Order: sequence, then structure tokens, then C-alpha cells
Amino acid sequence: MPEIGKKVPPLTGPTGTGEPLKLASLKGQWVVLYFYPRDSTPGCTTEAQDFRDLYPQFRQRGARIVGVSRDAVASHARFAEKQALPFPLVSDPDETWCKAFDVIHEKVLYGKRHMGVVRSTFLIDPDGKLSREWRKVKVAGHAQEVLDAIPAA
Repeated sequence: MPEIGKKVPPLTGPTGTGEPLKLASLKGQWVVLYFYPRDSTPGCTTEAQDFRDLYPQFRQRGARIVGVSRDAVASHARFAEKQALPFPLVSDPDETWCKAFDVIHEKVLYGKRHMGVVRSTFLIDPDGKLSREWRKVKVAGHAQEVLDAIPAA
């Protein structure tokens, strides 16, 4: 798991468009890497919409947004199209990205324990180093908080 001030791993994964995304290819820009449990669920939809609605401000600050979940490429494609998301969603069914950022933990849903993605966001600086992290994210106001953490260009 990357530590604050350390380089993030050079991960690659398929996106909803079918094109691979290389995290290293985004070097030179701020990167908002957010992990979410599942496409088209209420909290995940609201979070994606919040990042979408603030996308122009993120771009003004030289930042890219990348969403990651364990959903399939086809699910990401439908979700991104339905929500008009202007940023890529990485499909991580083998949990390579999730494990690299340590976001898979035990969760309890309706009294049953299971392993799942804990909503988390990571801010990577233009040098490819981890700048900030937010774990156990509450959706309300989160996208704005992340935007506020990026210096104005």
C-alpha cells in the first residue's frame, strides 16, 4: 500500500470503454483515484454524479479523475453512459488495484459479514506520489473536499 509522499504502483486496468488505463500515463497531473463498492447503487451513483458535476473545476486545477470498482467492463460502460461520466472507470475484478491501495476489508450488511470495497479516495500528485487519502468516505460533500485539497493551477 502506498504511503503519503511515496510513489504509487504502476497499475494498468481495463476501463468501461475497453481501453486500458495506465496509472503512470497520468503522471504530470493531479489524479483523483476513487474506489467504490458497486456501479448503479445509490451511494456510488451519488458519488459519481458529484465528481461528474465538479469535473470542470477538477480539470481547471489540472486534475484527472479515475473511478475503480470490481464491476465488469460492460457494467462500467452502462453506468458511465447512463450517468454521463466524463472520466474513466477501471474494472478490477481480480482486485489488483483494490489490494494495492488496501481497500478490501470486512464489512457487515444486514448482519452478514463479507469482504468488500471500503469507499476510499486517493490524491496522487503530478510526480506520481500519494499526496492525501480519505478512507471510509461519506459521500455527502466528499467530491468538494477532494477538489479543495488540490492547489489552484
